Amino acid sequence: MNRMMTLVAFLQAQNCSNLPGSWRHPSTMLDFTTPEYYQRIARTLEDGKIQLAFFDDRLALPDLYTGHHADAVGAGVRAVKMDPSTILMTMGMETQKLGLGTTYSTTYYEPYHVARVFATMDLMLKGRVAWNIVTSLNSAEALNFGHAEHMEHDARYDRADEFMNVVMGHWNTWEDDALILDKTNNRFADPAKVHRLDHAGRYFKSRGPFSVPRSTQGHPVLIQAGQSGRGQAFAAQWAELIFVIYHDLAAGRQQYAAFKQAVAAAGRDPAQVQVAPACYVIVAESEDAAQAKRAVIEASAKPVDALVLISEVLNYDFGAKGYDEPFSDEELAAFSWHGFRERVVKHSGKKNPTVRDFVEVSGRGTIAEHKVFCGTPKSVADQMEEWFMAPACDGFVLAATHMPGSYEDVVRLLVPELQRRGLFQTDYRGTTLRENLGLPIPHATDWHTARRAAE
Repeated sequence: MNRMMTLVAFLQAQNCSNLPGSWRHPSTMLDFTTPEYYQRIARTLEDGKIQLAFFDDRLALPDLYTGHHADAVGAGVRAVKMDPSTILMTMGMETQKLGLGTTYSTTYYEPYHVARVFATMDLMLKGRVAWNIVTSLNSAEALNFGHAEHMEHDARYDRADEFMNVVMGHWNTWEDDALILDKTNNRFADPAKVHRLDHAGRYFKSRGPFSVPRSTQGHPVLIQAGQSGRGQAFAAQWAELIFVIYHDLAAGRQQYAAFKQAVAAAGRDPAQVQVAPACYVIVAESEDAAQAKRAVIEASAKPVDALVLISEVLNYDFGAKGYDEPFSDEELAAFSWHGFRERVVKHSGKKNPTVRDFVEVSGRGTIAEHKVFCGTPKSVADQMEEWFMAPACDGFVLAATHMPGSYEDVVRLLVPELQRRGLFQTDYRGTTLRENLGLPIPHATDWHTARRAAE
């Protein structure tokens, strides 16, 4: 079988897509507090045979800029933060094969709770669920959960590693054939095939046994997006689908190869770990029409968008700094998202960038934040094919410029062109997300064998 692209739709449980100005776009629908809004998107994506719809999330609205929520709320800069797992289920009830993923934090939740939520969703959606593993970003999230301050970057990943061991241990409590369901002989399940975890570590204690049997795909697919050194090490150890930001093909090819090598060094098969850079697709029947669409999208961005969002992800009030004043070494060291900081330092060519550098280099709050593929179906497919065949990726995360029209354009115009070239599936390969991503179904016995060997 030919190598096929993985396409992921990037969603938010809020008033806009990940592009904050998308709610201002003249074609965006604003019934985002209703199930119908998300169900329309789900049906469109499944019609296009898209493998996965995925929700990003934060545990606080972005209120660090100027130390108050007024700018974020007033301008609608990702000001709404609904629980995405509930919305995921409403989409799952409207679809049969579309994979559905959502974000849960290892910083402010407990492993048993996360394990049970995702295992239950995976059963209810018949093996179509993915978990995006994050280590939360800022002090606003900490304050919402009763903590005085946010954990330091590397400590969050240390906690996340242990968190994953606990979650995976619970997900592998029930062996694949533990359920018997024999009414006649009163044999519900085999106790010898249901295991207790008895975890006692630095951050967590969790006894078990877990209370949810395995789904048809074994356990949810694991997603991660760490791009700092520590984040990449975490992703190489755990993730099956990696979301990244590559701004050009040369850098993408280099970083893709380096990450695959890191996966191999972690003792895993690189072919079973997919890498997908985020991108904006602006596609129309003609080049002029595509450029006209792009102009409308670019006009939807406002200066406040970037300042609010950069303050959020770096856990620093960018309103407290002069626009052209360099950050000190101490200030840079304290920024929450190391991968974001390192990208700006590298591309600005400055050891101590300014607020202006962070805004202009990152492109935060605008379509410049990610790679933009703009043009006719043929020209966009040409660009995506070049990246895919380089190889610089295994697929793409499609960020929406407006909702739901951005996905409707992809499904109506781009997908048929990719299918014609043999680059994208014409139908789903199976009913589970693992089947549709070409990933193996894990077995609980393999986990227990590996655990015993490590001991």
